[in-house]
Amino acid sequence: MENLKIAIGADHGGVELKKVIIEYLQKKGIETQNFGTDTSESVDYPVIANKVVSAILNKTCAKGILICGTGIGMSISANRHRGIRAVVCSDTTSAKYSRLHNDANILCLGGRIIGTEAAKDIVDVWLSTEFENEERHKNRINLIEKF
Repeated sequence: MENLKIAIGADHGGVELKKVIIEYLQKKGIETQNFGTDTSESVDYPVIANKVVSAILNKTCAKGILICGTGIGMSISANRHRGIRAVVCSDTTSAKYSRLHNDANILCLGGRIIGTEAAKDIVDVWLSTEFENEERHKNRINLIEKF
């Protein structure tokens, strides 16, 4: 997990969990780039999602984490962009297989759904799991990009 730069953003429903995750990653020596929001005032999550997506597509960050109330709105917004595979995970098994089989590049979390310790575990598994890079998985990702 070293030498990663993680783009991270949240709306008002995920701002508190975002603060916890940023602090957690920084303590582990992982650089983060914060794309907001930093208050509990209502914001439009697609704007935040697009900033994180841009950082990944422009290769200024290796991966991204998006947090809203459920993670769903952020994932829908992020997945509208070719080259992005954003996944909502509420458990470590989903986090593991989203990386192993789908090479997910954005993790979406629900700030109102999971607790901070579970979120830290999910982030750890997601960041430390490498893509299996088997032909069947590569073919499926290519099909996703094709349609």
